[in-house]
Amino acid sequence: MSGAAPSERPPWLTVRAPSGETVSLVAETVRRHGLVTVCREARCPNVGECWGEGTATVLILGEVCSRGCAFCSVASGIPSPPDPAEPARVAAAASELRWRHVVVTSVTRDDLADGGAGQFARVVGDLRALSPPPAVELLVPDFAGDADALAKVVETRPDILAHNVETVPRLYPEVRPRASYERSLGLLARARGMDPGLALKSGLMVGFGETREEVVAVMEDLFAAGCRSVTVGQYLAPSRYHPRVREYLPPEAFEELAAAARRIGFPRVASAPLVRSSYRAGG
Repeated sequence: MSGAAPSERPPWLTVRAPSGETVSLVAETVRRHGLVTVCREARCPNVGECWGEGTATVLILGEVCSRGCAFCSVASGIPSPPDPAEPARVAAAASELRWRHVVVTSVTRDDLADGGAGQFARVVGDLRALSPPPAVELLVPDFAGDADALAKVVETRPDILAHNVETVPRLYPEVRPRASYERSLGLLARARGMDPGLALKSGLMVGFGETREEVVAVMEDLFAAGCRSVTVGQYLAPSRYHPRVREYLPPEAFEELAAAARRIGFPRVASAPLVRSSYRAGG
C-alpha cells in the first residue's frame, strides 16, 4: 500500500484534546462508578469526539491484561480477581448517562477458567435489566479458543458480538505473538454456528507493513466466517517502545479498502484513518 513516510505524523491524524461539559460529565461519571474505559487505557484518538457525544467504551475485568499485544498500550501483567460488583456499576453508569448503545470490552484474562466470559454475561444481564435497556455490543477476547466460554457470551444474545483480528496473518508473530489468526476466525465462525442470527463484527489496523492484497484477503476471511460489519483504521504507536508505524495511509487508501469490503459483500463498513472498532458504534 502507498502512503506517507513514517517519519512524521500526517495532518489528517491531528485531533483536538477532549474538552467540554459533556466530556467532563462522562469522565466524572465513569470515575465515580469506578469504571475503566478503553478510550483512556488504549489512548484512543477519538476520545474527545465520543465523550463529547456522551459515549464511551467500558473496559471490564480490570485494567491489566494477561497477554500484552505489541501494539497495545494497556498494561500487561498479573491481573486482579474479577470484581463481582462491576456489572452493577457498569449498568449504573449507563443508566445515569442514558446510553442507548453500550460497548463493553475487556482485557484478555487467560488466568481465568472461562477467560472472563461469565463476567461479560453478568454485565449483559444487568444492562438488560435497565428500563429502557440499551443495545449491547460486546468486543470480546478469544477466550483461548474455549467453545464453552464463548457459548456463555453468545447465550446472552448481545445485539452485536465483535472480535478483532487486528492485523494480517503474516504479522501475527510480531504484532500478536500470543494470539492466533486461525483461532480468532474460528471464534467468529463458531459464534455464527451457535446463533446464526447474531450480528458479528471484526476489525483490523493498517500501517504495520501489510499489503493491500493481504488486507483484502483478511476481509474475505471475515466475511466467510460470518462477519457482516468490518472496521479498518490506522495503527498509531502509543509510545516509542511500541512497534513503529511502517506507513501512514492517506484517507483515499481507506476509501479504496472500504470499496473492496463492499464488493466482498459487507453491508456495514467503517474505514478511515481514525476509525476504531467501537467508533460511532451506535450510529
